[in-house]
Amino acid sequence: MLSIALLVHAQRLTGSFAAAGIVAGAYAVAVGVGGPVLGQLVDRRGQTATLLASAAASAGLLGAVAVLPAGAPFVALVGLAAAIGLATPPLGACLRALLPGLLPDAGAVRAAYAVEATASELTWVSGPPLALGLGALWSTGGALLFAGAVVVVGTAAFAAQPASRAWQPDLAAARSRRGSLRAPAMRTLVIVLVAVGALFGAVEVAVAAAADGLGAAPAAGPLLGIWGAGSLLGGMLAVRLGGGAHSAAGLSLVLAALTAGHLLLVPAAGSVLALAAVLLLAGAAIAPTYATVYAMVDRAAPDGTATEAFAWLATAVASHGRGSPRPWRSAPAAARRWPARWPTGPGPPRRSSSPAARGRSRCSPRRCARPRSPGRPRCLPPSSRGSAAPGEAGPRRRRRRARTRPGAPG
Repeated sequence: MLSIALLVHAQRLTGSFAAAGIVAGAYAVAVGVGGPVLGQLVDRRGQTATLLASAAASAGLLGAVAVLPAGAPFVALVGLAAAIGLATPPLGACLRALLPGLLPDAGAVRAAYAVEATASELTWVSGPPLALGLGALWSTGGALLFAGAVVVVGTAAFAAQPASRAWQPDLAAARSRRGSLRAPAMRTLVIVLVAVGALFGAVEVAVAAAADGLGAAPAAGPLLGIWGAGSLLGGMLAVRLGGGAHSAAGLSLVLAALTAGHLLLVPAAGSVLALAAVLLLAGAAIAPTYATVYAMVDRAAPDGTATEAFAWLATAVASHGRGSPRPWRSAPAAARRWPARWPTGPGPPRRSSSPAARGRSRCSPRRCARPRSPGRPRCLPPSSRGSAAPGEAGPRRRRRRARTRPGAPG
């Protein structure tokens, strides 16, 4: 929700989707950088203080962006977006770090990871429409204020839970500059999710392009929603079956299913209905992939680095795909059509392509140099040029009719 809300608000302030894309990209990069940093801080200082401080900073920065006037400096927008990304609280990483200590056995932990991956699909399905709807009904700045309130309330509610308040960092664990990435298994999992994120990014762009090529550009948003619904169904099935694969060989099988399902999009690109069916099928492997990788972190991450490790996985998958706020990705058709109707106060002036709307004369210097009848100006304004009283034709029309009248000379 934050990414699409930032995108459309930046577009309204600057009048340019290119500039808005840079603002959203700065936010995406900063989230990827700030997640592991805040995760490492949680691993060393605890969850409560880090989460509350980052949530307050993030909400304050969102409020600052929301009240910026139209035409605000572009550099200020980019800087504020980057600061918001750096301050975004790593809630997902903190939750996943808590689960092994809350559940009795490894099977229950795997099922919990599958539930969490399944529930996160609701944010990808409902977040962009919610942000777009608030922007249309209220304002794009209002959507950002609402997002900031959600960040503060949600983070405070999580940090107030007894499990989060009782969680303590492992002070006896060995520390290293490389953090969780010093473990080869963690580096392998990060590489796997970088590849998965690249697949997601390619699919999101390809689906929008395919829908546009079929003359059904507005269908791109619903198609990506169906993709998320497929992941939701796949996650529910994974919960029933024990939470995904239990070994490296099982992860390989899940990744093979993920790849094969998305390769079927190639022959399905000629029909919107075929794309919808294949996206539903291909999406069914997304949540099980996440659940399987998350379940391996407990064994792969060095002691005392669990939160940072989960944050690195989120950064890896967001580097190309989900979570990366690309300007043409989230609700691609709606984001290009709705902003003109969103109320944000006076926006940047828009130049109309119609000469009449711009009030410019159509007369060229050569035409204006021609002699005119007495009392008639050389160049008439667009609203009056070529007009005549009812029943009276202009001089050119009279000459044309005179030439075509039977018996007329010439």
